[in-house]
Amino acid sequence: MQLDKNQIKSLNDQALPDHRESFEYLSQRLIHQNLEVEKLIQKIQDFQVAIPSWALGTGGTRFGRFPGGGEPRSLEEKITDVGMLHALNAGSGAISLHIPWDIPGNVEKIKALATANGLLFDAVNSNTFQDQPEQELSYKFGSLCHTDAGVRKQAVNHNLEVIRYGEMLGSKSLTVWLADGSSFPGQMNFRKALQRTLDSLKEIYAGMPEDWKLFVEYKPFEPNFYHTVIQDWGTSHLLASQLGERAFTLVDLGHHLPNTNIEQIVATLMMQGKLGGFHFNDSKFGDDDLTVGAMKPYQLFLIFNELVAGMEDKQSTNPSPAWMIDASHNLKDPMEDLLQSIEAIQLAYAQALLVDRDALESAREDNDPVFAQEILQAAFRTDLRPLIAEARFQAGAAIQPISVYRKLEVRKQLVLERGSKSQATGL
Repeated sequence: MQLDKNQIKSLNDQALPDHRESFEYLSQRLIHQNLEVEKLIQKIQDFQVAIPSWALGTGGTRFGRFPGGGEPRSLEEKITDVGMLHALNAGSGAISLHIPWDIPGNVEKIKALATANGLLFDAVNSNTFQDQPEQELSYKFGSLCHTDAGVRKQAVNHNLEVIRYGEMLGSKSLTVWLADGSSFPGQMNFRKALQRTLDSLKEIYAGMPEDWKLFVEYKPFEPNFYHTVIQDWGTSHLLASQLGERAFTLVDLGHHLPNTNIEQIVATLMMQGKLGGFHFNDSKFGDDDLTVGAMKPYQLFLIFNELVAGMEDKQSTNPSPAWMIDASHNLKDPMEDLLQSIEAIQLAYAQALLVDRDALESAREDNDPVFAQEILQAAFRTDLRPLIAEARFQAGAAIQPISVYRKLEVRKQLVLERGSKSQATGL
């Protein structure tokens, strides 16, 4: 299924009068703050967030999964779904594949389909956190850290295979997330597990093309609950630093213990030039994978405040991070969830662009926490939804994406095409 641009335009025409009124009011406010509205719009349009192939189906827990029907049954259908998202919001211009869930069969046809949908291929993701049907050795007790050299070699070879698929599709980076760890004291030798992981990553790093990046993800718990080998950003940074200049830490918003100062982590990694990528979601307790901005919108803004500060620092050596949503909720229509997430990301980014950095730095140098808070909260409390909508409108997308999605009955059409019992591959 592909969306009819004329239908989007027709629904935009209905929403345009109210949008124009809201946008003109906001524009005048921004101009009074000496902000260049068109430059803000261009930055928002340029900020593209990858959609992971696994986020297009209904998620769940170990207790159950409740798919809503019409889920994509193949890589081709996943690409088409991301294309529809991009047509609606003009901010989802890339797809991130998880191998072996989404192995491309006919590579040229897959690339042509992505191009037809206006999509690029972002980082490819390996999977050594679960056993596959054809797999010879088990990852039950780890993969890159396993005591058995044969298991480690199998996991390394899988990552090298993922890189080859990524090369064929035009990707330029590999993300490695490990479930490796232990659930009971004494089960695993911490030092040996970390050393084996580093040695395995070195083999993977050596097998990457010269223009590729390796992103090392971390997580403090789950599925192992006593320890994980790569438990925090410091361990990830340690590994990335020892691997080489093309290895970086990847930050996932859900991969932190409660009340962790993620914005400080971001600032530190960017100072070191080692922030490679970002996975967006939201959480109340742990890795809940909730809609971005649903729980902690101010924290999201503070994180973007540090990201923007780093990205616009001419002295920074940090490359442009790779952006991706990593959410898989079990209640919402996945497409609507992703539309909400993209807008939340764009809003936080745009709000961070509003921060008066000279005034903020002056307040910091004067040790004036009151004025510093006023500056940050003035930007955060500015309703920039009309600006985001204008960026979409100028790009030919929907002024009100979720409203258009529902009025065009996209989910109903997908159920008719794919059936009410279809389930996305991989999950």
